[in-house]
Amino acid sequence: MQKLSEITDFVNKDVPQPALSRILHALKGIRYGAVEIVIHDGRIVQIERKEKLRLDVPSERQVSR
Repeated sequence: MQKLSEITDFVNKDVPQPALSRILHALKGIRYGAVEIVIHDGRIVQIERKEKLRLDVPSERQVSR
């Protein structure tokens, strides 16, 4: 397993700043879901954000009361 400092060095050196900003923006505020980074030929070409919205739906017992 890599050390955090190795990952930070990789990100700072090899990930372009615009891509890093968009990844951080995709992560901001997400509570349930995923951020997928698509890479072709060593370059980030796509960032997808899939977010799940959890609703508090009352159970059948609570509705029938």
